[in-house]
Amino acid sequence: MANSRKIREVMTPDPACVSETDSIADVAKIMAREDIGVVPVVSGKKVIGMVTDRDIVVRLVAEGKDPNACRVDEAMTTSIRSVRDDSTIDDALNLMGGANVRRTPVVNERDELVGIVTLGDISTERKAGEKVGKTMECISEAPPNN
Repeated sequence: MANSRKIREVMTPDPACVSETDSIADVAKIMAREDIGVVPVVSGKKVIGMVTDRDIVVRLVAEGKDPNACRVDEAMTTSIRSVRDDSTIDDALNLMGGANVRRTPVVNERDELVGIVTLGDISTERKAGEKVGKTMECISEAPPNN
């Protein structure tokens, strides 16, 4: 069953962000304060990357680097797929499944960051349940993306 509700209706608006020159300590503080596992990296209002808790562990800690001495650009993922705020929930699920991601930035018509949407956000939609499960299954079976 198709779900034509718009992403802007289920996204988390105005997420906390960092720049690529901010410290990883700043990212970790945001993650702790907001109880989140991903922070968008922006230049102005444009998304240029994302930093996940996994990025910090795999790209810094596991490599023996001191997270207190590292900048965002040392850990961030730069190949980011975003979804427009006027996209449907089905469109977002297709994008997330194809990109093997559980969360994605939401942008407006000017490509400016306006929110974040997660599979958890979408799973609260009554009609999206089965499709969220299938998307999660595809993501879980995908090879690691580090």
